[in-house]
Amino acid sequence: MKNIPLAWFITGTDTEIGKTFVACALLHALRRSGARAVAMKPIAAGCDEHGINDDVERLLAASSFAPPRQLVNPYAFRAAIAPHIAAAEEGRQIELPAIATAFAELRSLADVVLVEGVGGFCVPLDATTDTADLAALLDLPLILVVGMRLGCINHALLTAQAIAARGLPLAGWVANRIDPAMSRFSENLAALRSRLPAPLLGVVEHGTTPAEAGLSLRLPQAPGH
Repeated sequence: MKNIPLAWFITGTDTEIGKTFVACALLHALRRSGARAVAMKPIAAGCDEHGINDDVERLLAASSFAPPRQLVNPYAFRAAIAPHIAAAEEGRQIELPAIATAFAELRSLADVVLVEGVGGFCVPLDATTDTADLAALLDLPLILVVGMRLGCINHALLTAQAIAARGLPLAGWVANRIDPAMSRFSENLAALRSRLPAPLLGVVEHGTTPAEAGLSLRLPQAPGH
């Protein structure tokens, strides 16, 4: 535990590329290491009539304990659309300080907190802010989930550049095989390993469970180790 930072921000090269799956896999890995670990998804778009979001439920199930839901998911919107549109349609405003307050409380309850972003790194949250602003406010090292499919090299490198432009550290990246039939997977993986300015934390094979995937992932080291 001494080499594990208190929190990471999990972002992705796009939407639907496995951020929640990788977060759950890392939670399993953290729990096996003896950490009291929990994840939060500050903004979730796509909820049922009771305000339940499937990704939030998966994160809660994989966490070491069940904190108050409002800390795990401060903002839940009905429509599965871009959050700034969903918030506007419901007449609500996404307040980053409220998310920071929930995060701070979770951090006081756990050894490690994983914060899952929404969509890619620069998804708008309102007219002037985006998820990159949220990552910057929380000031956490980032883990980048790369959905391994055609075009992933460009998406990953652009995301890494955006992270660097915000002055945030990229702690590592995970290759998630969302397309099991991807042509030249090994060559694409090698290209990413040589170009991304952070270590590969592991490859998630298609069809595995989060618990199984957690066995193949390593956690980023704390700065200075």
